[in-house]
Amino acid sequence: MGTPFDVARERLVSDVRSVLTDTEEIVQVAASESKEKVAALRPRVDASLQRARTRLREIETAVEARARETAHQADVYAHEHPWQTAGVAAGIGAAVGAVVALLLSRR
Repeated sequence: MGTPFDVARERLVSDVRSVLTDTEEIVQVAASESKEKVAALRPRVDASLQRARTRLREIETAVEARARETAHQADVYAHEHPWQTAGVAAGIGAAVGAVVALLLSRR
């Protein structure tokens, strides 16, 4: 199927589509129908919004967990391989410096 993050993302997309569909319906009903019909649609829209918020929180939690794990893995790697880490950092620094110099020289 997919990772928990992918599942949560797909659910959020589905819920957002539902909210948009319900909102479009409210706009159409509001233009042509009574306030009672619009009010009757509100609980459905509220429920859709609540589901979307819940899915968004699930995704935030999954992203935070993934970011923490990645940071932890990078920290462990840096401690286990300090010279390689320093070499990569120096290479990235040199590349960024070269790009900045190139951009500044074009002025």
